[in-house]
Order: sequence, then structure tokens, then C-alpha cells
Amino acid sequence: MQRLLLWLIRRYRRTGGGMRWFGIDCNYQPSCSAYTYTAIKRFGAYRGAVMGWQRIKRCNRHDSFCKCLEPVPPAGEKCNAESATG
Repeated sequence: MQRLLLWLIRRYRRTGGGMRWFGIDCNYQPSCSAYTYTAIKRFGAYRGAVMGWQRIKRCNRHDSFCKCLEPVPPAGEKCNAESATG
């Protein structure tokens, strides 16, 4: 499952990402797709996908003037996905 999700994200990014598919630029740095990709690699398919989905839900301001910096937390650190999975 993890390999499939990572492949889908790579495909999405290679074909233009958010600008092509949705006409928007991500409000975060790293982008939501890069964040989700890293989270899936670091935490596994389920937990990484939950973290990515939570990030995408927060990325809803279309008139953002600057990008918010929000890296993926280290593997041993608590994150938002833990509260969603429990």
C-alpha cells in the first residue's frame, strides 16, 4: 500500500501538481504533496496518509501572501495524526 501511495504522489507531482490539477499553489513549505510523501515514508501508509490529509484540510486559504513553514515531525515525536488514529 505504501509503495502505491508514494507512486501516486510522484505521478501527481510529475504531471503538474496543484497548479495543473486545481489551479492553486500550496500555502505551505514543503508543499502538501511533498509533506504527505515524506510522512508516508517516515510513518507508514496509514499514519502518513492521515497526517497528509490533515495538512491538506488546513491548506484552504487561496489568498495567502506567504508560505507557512511546517516540516514533517521526526519519527519519534508526537504529531497530529496520533490523536486522529486513537
